Amino acid sequence: MGRRLVPLTLDNLQDLPKRCRACVFWELDPVSGEAAVKAGTPALEKEAWISAVLLDWGSCGRVVYVDDVPVGFVLYAPPAYVPRSTAFPTSPVSPDAVQLMTSFIMPGYQGQGLGRVMVQTVAKDLLRRGFKAIEAFGDARWKEPACVLPADHLLAVGFKTVRPHPTYPRLRLELRTTLSWKEDVEMALDRLLGAVQKEPVLRPL
Repeated sequence: MGRRLVPLTLDNLQDLPKRCRACVFWELDPVSGEAAVKAGTPALEKEAWISAVLLDWGSCGRVVYVDDVPVGFVLYAPPAYVPRSTAFPTSPVSPDAVQLMTSFIMPGYQGQGLGRVMVQTVAKDLLRRGFKAIEAFGDARWKEPACVLPADHLLAVGFKTVRPHPTYPRLRLELRTTLSWKEDVEMALDRLLGAVQKEPVLRPL
């Protein structure tokens, strides 16, 4: 089973589930979002948001493919690009963090560790870009797929609650904790080998 995680662009936006392609829950504030739905323009607003964030900030999502079939995606951005985040009772997202907005895995592919792989991929991307953490608003009363991720899922992939709430707790994942054991071992070996290398002996002429 070959799986790939590809940066989200306008070219592969159509590979998101249909209802997600035209969803602007996070991308617009509640009033603007409602206006876009009434005007029938949420899909255009979604494209405009992704285009603007890509130009201004860079990669803001990943699409997951298994054997070239799109089976899921994840969206993330600094809170300044996510107007809806201010509407949550546990806002704001910390200034040193990027917000994990939403993610989704098709039902037939759930339970295979793809959710964890997505979070690790996002973490590595953000670590390279100098961020310290990912934060997300979780739904503690989650019952069915929605724009707000279930708090239990976030806890299962390594997030910890930083601001409790009966419905919408804010959770945080420190990026350094997501480094794989392999990378930790490689760094430890580098340090060890560096320590045992001796200075060259200078021979008298």
